[in-house]
Amino acid sequence: MRARRCTLSAETFDSAAAAGARPVPRWRAALLRAVPALGLFAAARLTGLLVMAGWAWHIGRSPRMIIARAWDSDWYMLIAEHGYGRVLRWPDGSVQSDLAFFPLYPGLVRAVTTVLPVTSGTAGLLLSWSAAGAAAWGIYAIVERLHGRRTATLVVLLWGLLPHSIVLSMAYTEPVLTAFAAWSLYAVLTRRWLWAGALATLAGLSRPNGIAVAAAVVAVAAYEVFTAHRRGEGAGWRIWTGAAVAPVGWCGFVLSVGFRTGDPLGGYFAVQRGWTSQFDFGIGALRMVRDIVLRPTMFSLVLALLIVAAALLLFALFALERPPVALLVYTAVLVLITVGGSGFFESKPRFLLPAFPLLLPLARVMTKARPGATVAVTVALAGLSFAYGTYLLTLSPLAL
Repeated sequence: MRARRCTLSAETFDSAAAAGARPVPRWRAALLRAVPALGLFAAARLTGLLVMAGWAWHIGRSPRMIIARAWDSDWYMLIAEHGYGRVLRWPDGSVQSDLAFFPLYPGLVRAVTTVLPVTSGTAGLLLSWSAAGAAAWGIYAIVERLHGRRTATLVVLLWGLLPHSIVLSMAYTEPVLTAFAAWSLYAVLTRRWLWAGALATLAGLSRPNGIAVAAAVVAVAAYEVFTAHRRGEGAGWRIWTGAAVAPVGWCGFVLSVGFRTGDPLGGYFAVQRGWTSQFDFGIGALRMVRDIVLRPTMFSLVLALLIVAAALLLFALFALERPPVALLVYTAVLVLITVGGSGFFESKPRFLLPAFPLLLPLARVMTKARPGATVAVTVALAGLSFAYGTYLLTLSPLAL
């Protein structure tokens, strides 16, 4: 498939040159191929946003405040406006510090508000929407390279129709992480090691689970170095540099929080424990699953459990297809962090939003199914996505 697409790209240049026209840049040709998928993605997200906004107006709430300043969004906007230093102390003794939030997104928000006459909430939305589009294009580019245009279009559409995809329309960091992750992984697949490492660094500065991108870059680089050594060849300085740079963003912020709190190696994780968030190999998650199964509970927790279970099944199917190492490692780390972490069980589906390779098994089945079946599945997912996104933002008592 790679050779076919490279040939098409070359033909784009050759045919244009033969006709005396100015050659079309490859990035523009790639973008033009992705336009149908990006249009479907934008339509899906715009429809979901309008459904939520209509219901919010109906119940007397401001849609803009919901998507720009709700829950974690407000923490990010306050960091952008005033810097780090906010701490909440609760009667039960727990302490929540804004040092739990990674710095890239609020830094970008602050930069936008410095340049443009907009509020931090508006800047956050502009960044998230732009990042969601860039992420959709990156996802398309990866899947097109591996499985062709039809499967790529379906994956992008399915990503925009996930039950928690309303997050992609909010001032949250998932779109930013996914954009950097997708293009870093694409750079790995095309052996652009410096780009892969630089984008992985930015992903690591976006969210805690951004370390998954660095893990993928380092894993593939290590494999390339090993195979080159076995052939008696040198791996090249670009591979070494990309692998060395990839974890710098994540490690740098974690260490900076540690030094700030007086515990270089454990300070950041202590901050996370204040938010009841820690990696305990799934013990806390299993306890929550037990409570959800055995006791009456909220609808959002039940659906969160079903989504996580579906993600585990999709990961097993994805791994059986023997995907590229970069995608496998990236997805495995995201799933491991989500399942193995405790706290905020209702947010686990949101943590899985960047794990777009999980959609590959479903998309490949849909490409082989009858058109009517594919349309029926898409319509059902759209209804679930729009209704559940509205519920999460306007009716659910739990933070997203």
